[in-house]
Amino acid sequence: MFVKLAVVAVATFILIATPQFHSFALPIGLTLLAAVFAYESIWVVPQQSAWVVERWGRFHVVLEPGLNWIWPFIDRVAYRHSLKEVPMDVPEQVCITKDNTQLAVDGLIYYQVTDPRLASYGTSNYVTAIVQLAQTTLRSEVGKMELDQSLQSRDVINRQIVNVLDEAGRSWGVKVLRYEVKNLTPPETILRAMQAQITAEREKRALIAKSEGEKQQEINLAEGEKQAAILTSEGQKQSAINKAQGEATALRVVADATAAAVNVVAEAIGKEGGLQAANLKVAELYIGALGNLAKTNNTMIVPTNLSDVASVVASAMTVLDRTRAGAKAA
Repeated sequence: MFVKLAVVAVATFILIATPQFHSFALPIGLTLLAAVFAYESIWVVPQQSAWVVERWGRFHVVLEPGLNWIWPFIDRVAYRHSLKEVPMDVPEQVCITKDNTQLAVDGLIYYQVTDPRLASYGTSNYVTAIVQLAQTTLRSEVGKMELDQSLQSRDVINRQIVNVLDEAGRSWGVKVLRYEVKNLTPPETILRAMQAQITAEREKRALIAKSEGEKQQEINLAEGEKQAAILTSEGQKQSAINKAQGEATALRVVADATAAAVNVVAEAIGKEGGLQAANLKVAELYIGALGNLAKTNNTMIVPTNLSDVASVVASAMTVLDRTRAGAKAA
């Protein structure tokens, strides 16, 4: 402001000292002075921004986005803050875990200015304060965990750091929205040991999967053999049933045929001349049976009265009479 006024004064004196511009020097000087005053008084604040104005060195007002007016010489814009969400890297640092393992950790903070006045006067540099507090909190949280737990607990670490930073940031006019751990890097020896452990675990899983496959294969084969045996036995059972049913049917057919033949014989005997025909037939069968016995066997059965064929025929006819009498009674 004072530099601009000095420039206007020097320009006015030069115009006054120049004869051809002497009459225009004062109006030109006043115009320049008014332009400087307007330039220093009217301020346009961008969207999502907040400018802190001091009057006589003390806090006066926070300029909102848009066109604003301040008094030159007595007011000045002391701080300019962005109200947007700001991402910021947290430098890598070495932390010691609970089991005394070194772990290189870095992260990313997302913060936002919520109170421009506190952000201007609450701390000399809220960015440095946030970063330093984030690093100390990170070391504290990692120190509470063993290596394996710290590698698996990023969400827990993130939440704890956000809680601590958010509590501290209230007096700074800053709200920490998120903290994200980017990298957790163990020493090279630990990495090699972890790789060997992972390789062994994968080989173990491969062997287990192979054995499970072989087991399932054996189960499937045994199940197949069981089903095949069941089907075979079912087939044999059905075959035996069918065979038995066939034999029973054949026996019934033979019995029915025999019964029909006996009935026919009985009816034929009852007719005229039937008895003489039956006697002749029995005699023929008797003589033929004796002849067959002589052909097929060395031992020959001889009736006690071989010449009395009539007695044999009479005996056979008695059986036939009884049979016919039974058929009539039925």
